[in-house]
Amino acid sequence: MPEHHPAVESAMEGELALLTPKVRCSPDRVGALLHPDFHEFGASGRHWSRAAIIASLAATTETGARPVAVFALRGVQLAPDLVHLTYDTEYEGSRAHRSSLWRRTEGRWLLYFHQATPFSERAT
Repeated sequence: MPEHHPAVESAMEGELALLTPKVRCSPDRVGALLHPDFHEFGASGRHWSRAAIIASLAATTETGARPVAVFALRGVQLAPDLVHLTYDTEYEGSRAHRSSLWRRTEGRWLLYFHQATPFSERAT
């Protein structure tokens, strides 16, 4: 069952911030939300390092761009300093299931790991 308490809420706030154009286009803002050991397996299958994702987002995001649509955001605190979030996104016709691990480090919740898996609705 999804939980809603301060740790989960903090991770959700950070996750949603990272999906906004205002944050994505700012290397400082993105960097402030990513753990020093952050890495990601993107929807493209590419493995992203912290430095690579910061540079890519800054280079490809426009301040006025449309935000990513988020559906079914849920979270659970796995340990005192670890929160797991899951949700779906849609952006420019592409959909992905997403999973993120947030670690509390020096009193701040930082994104430690993220994975996106593309999906499409199947006709019934």
